[in-house]
Amino acid sequence: MRKPASSTLAAAGALAIMLGSLAIAPQAALAEGASVVEEGKAIAFNRKKGNCLACHKMKGGTLEGNIGPALVNMAERYPDKKDLRDQIWDATRVNPNTIMPPYGKYRILTEEELDKVVEFIYTR
Repeated sequence: MRKPASSTLAAAGALAIMLGSLAIAPQAALAEGASVVEEGKAIAFNRKKGNCLACHKMKGGTLEGNIGPALVNMAERYPDKKDLRDQIWDATRVNPNTIMPPYGKYRILTEEELDKVVEFIYTR
């Protein structure tokens, strides 16, 4: 037997509210005085800020992308943390054909946000 349209709409509305609350969760972590790494994670996973998961797979992420390399063993890949920061700041310095946005150069992230994302990514 089919459900009435009104119950289907109600279920869809409840799902939308649940998904919306997930989008707010990273900001709640920032408000509670989270560590720099946790703040960096919140920014990196935020679809309106870092949005790293759109292209990269990394531990703890959901709906991960596969366009860019997996963000694993970052301290080994970037022994000098400054090199990682430079890559996030403007990846076109190393690869002019990259599709990675230049987060610092185009001011997608503030200097402070960029530093926090670097701290988080470096732990991967």
